[in-house]
Amino acid sequence: MKKIFKIEVDCAICAQKCEDAIKKVEGVTGCQINFMTQKMTLEADDIDDVMKNVLKAAHKVEPDFEIVE
Repeated sequence: MKKIFKIEVDCAICAQKCEDAIKKVEGVTGCQINFMTQKMTLEADDIDDVMKNVLKAAHKVEPDFEIVE
């Protein structure tokens, strides 16, 4: 399953670091963060199950990272 989220991240380097960290989360099959559009495309078998760990991984490298609902 693939889902697009609106995010807030402060810089392109932070976005890349968050993307790399999220890709390592168990259950995530793909992640792409576009800093210019402030959007994240997340691929996982069950997105709801991995979201807590996705946020945790992103916050480890960038505490200001947010997913806007």
